[in-house]
Amino acid sequence: MKKVRVHQLAKQFHLKNKEFLAQLEQIGIIVKNHMSALADDEVERIKKAFADKKGKPQKREIVIRKKAIESKPAVETLEQMPMEQEQTAPQPLEIPKEVEYETVIPEVPKPERPKKKKKEKEYLEEEKKVKRIPKRHRQVVVEMHEEELARPERPKPKSIEKKPQVKPIITTPKPIKRRIEMEESITVAELAKAMGVKTGELIKKLISLGVMATINQPLDYETAALVASEFDYEVKKVGFIEEEILKPLPDKPEDLKPRPPVVTVMGHVDHGKTSLLDAIRHTNVTSQEAGSITQHIGAYYVSLDKGDIIFLDTPGHEAFTAMRARGAQVTDVVVLVVAADDGVMAQTKEAINHAKEAGVPIVVAINKIDKPNARPERVKQELAELGLVPEQWGGDTLFAEISAKKRIGIEELLEKILLQAEILELKANPKKPARGVVIEARLDRGKGPVASVLIKEGTLKIGDHFICGLHYGKIRAMFNDKGQRVTSAGPSIPVEIHGLSGVPEAGDHLVVVKNEKIAKEISYHRKQKQREASLVKAGKVSLEDLYHRFKEGEIKELKLIIKADVQGSVEAIGDALQKLSTNEIRINIIHASTGAITESDVMLASASNAIIIGFNVRPSGKVQEISQHEKVDIRYYNVIYQMISDIQNAMAGMLEPEYQEKIQGRAEIRQLFKVPKVGMVAGCYVTEGKIERGGKVRIVRDGAVVYDGKISSLKRFKEDVKEVIAGYECGVSFENFQDMKEGDVLEAYLLEEIKRW
Repeated sequence: MKKVRVHQLAKQFHLKNKEFLAQLEQIGIIVKNHMSALADDEVERIKKAFADKKGKPQKREIVIRKKAIESKPAVETLEQMPMEQEQTAPQPLEIPKEVEYETVIPEVPKPERPKKKKKEKEYLEEEKKVKRIPKRHRQVVVEMHEEELARPERPKPKSIEKKPQVKPIITTPKPIKRRIEMEESITVAELAKAMGVKTGELIKKLISLGVMATINQPLDYETAALVASEFDYEVKKVGFIEEEILKPLPDKPEDLKPRPPVVTVMGHVDHGKTSLLDAIRHTNVTSQEAGSITQHIGAYYVSLDKGDIIFLDTPGHEAFTAMRARGAQVTDVVVLVVAADDGVMAQTKEAINHAKEAGVPIVVAINKIDKPNARPERVKQELAELGLVPEQWGGDTLFAEISAKKRIGIEELLEKILLQAEILELKANPKKPARGVVIEARLDRGKGPVASVLIKEGTLKIGDHFICGLHYGKIRAMFNDKGQRVTSAGPSIPVEIHGLSGVPEAGDHLVVVKNEKIAKEISYHRKQKQREASLVKAGKVSLEDLYHRFKEGEIKELKLIIKADVQGSVEAIGDALQKLSTNEIRINIIHASTGAITESDVMLASASNAIIIGFNVRPSGKVQEISQHEKVDIRYYNVIYQMISDIQNAMAGMLEPEYQEKIQGRAEIRQLFKVPKVGMVAGCYVTEGKIERGGKVRIVRDGAVVYDGKISSLKRFKEDVKEVIAGYECGVSFENFQDMKEGDVLEAYLLEEIKRW
């Protein structure tokens, strides 16, 4: 008989999983989670218990009495109060009637001289006051005067003896600490001018503080405050406070409503990601929609009987990590596609590491089960070794066996996704101003800048003013994934928006603001901040500053990405580095694989603040540019002990001065020649830079370094030359190396020592 699972029984009794698990615990049946299977006797016991509950009337008298007690008036009436309390109750004050001065008062004689000794001058002044008072008011004043005289005297203060006047002493007041106002940064020249000191004097002071700066170099707030204090100046940070304006409004619990999950599909190349997305899209298309044009906005909406799902139609884990590197966490669930015939591959492991680092749950789709050589059980075993244990084996990862080509098991996969989303309990507030994330953006010839946005919270409407990355705008038009014009979009809904001032980047946050003026101010402030930050911005974590950053409390662990030429090297390096962990700094290898360093590796390192260790592998020129832009530190080694020594020294703060590698040029080997008494000579074409005789060079084959040494000879038309520049052909031979092949790439480089201050 098929075993019944907990969540199936919960649906029968119309209860949520959490409520049903609590009911089972009361009955005495303890299960692990909602996916646990129940024995036949346990099922009968549960059904009997729930039947007994339905038959017996529920006792609610206690709850009713509680409400009755709580609903009693807290204040008792005056009649019910005890005598003591009644006596101490405050009595109403008697408000005296206003004195009417309209009545005519007979003329009052002048007041007699008081018996008390009084100076003649004071008496005469009193008499004058009485004369000035109108006749009808004199009686009242006289009565008040007599009453005052009748009061006993409070003792007069002792007369203070007048001291002889002293001439004022002219003193110099203590100087107030002078203040300078600055925004995000201030140049050395501007700071010197504000303080009224010479620029050279300020630069000398900066050097003494360990900061090397030029006259036009911007200084951040901390540095400016430190050096200004040396000249008795105080620096105050002023300017536009963006965080206060864009501060999100708090959500009331009653305003939070369930929202559909956002799903990203990942996996190895040719394992069926695109086929699965197409199968899901066609499953959702009705006969009425079959002829409509699908608008490609990077995401699409799937409506099912049991719930809705939003799929991000992005190119795998590269876009996933690029968005996360910009602080945009849009994915709720990752669907990992693994081919049943190939099993776990390199990019499969990459996708798992990316999802784990982001903290996103994974639902596994084992694809191509229709093939004769499909082995889904082997795939499950391989994934279990990587930490994805199927729920049938006692784990918590949901698996679905599908065939995207023949559309087998698609409905089951969608149910598993909705089940995972139910566990996450995704909610958002649709009543507040909208906030979203850019999935992709482009410049359209007819429409101008357009962007596909996934709404995270709130509702985006036509006419809303917004800020998006460095750009601002007003919603002129919105279209859904089917190309239909819409007027509003709520949480988890993808739309294409028109009305941007420029093209934003994927991962930029869209925030609705009150008016266009605020949007323009924020846009200007962000552009100004970006210009300043590009000059002041420090890089990501590097081995040189690892020890100092740890001392300042910035780093508790060192995250590494390992790329090597063979799997044996990957495992050996990983084992050696793990042993370097100490109580203070922990080594965390977030990804390790074979092959060349790719753009995906750099973006993962940027998002995770990690260092890339390359062992006998090299990146392409484009990847190097991206690493420089993202400020990612890439280290290249061909000896394991040298790599371990560098990391140990970095952790101990004793790293030797850094030698920065500078690529001089690149060339391709297009033909090989055998020359008598010389050996093999490579016929090369210089593609960029220049190649110098006697210079350092490495030969890269399929992303792996096969030779690292020097150029022994460089010829052009049988003549020795000193160098050959890009666009020309040359013949090259290498020291102690003859095993060149056509298609190999030469990298000529220099090692420049970087001074550490």
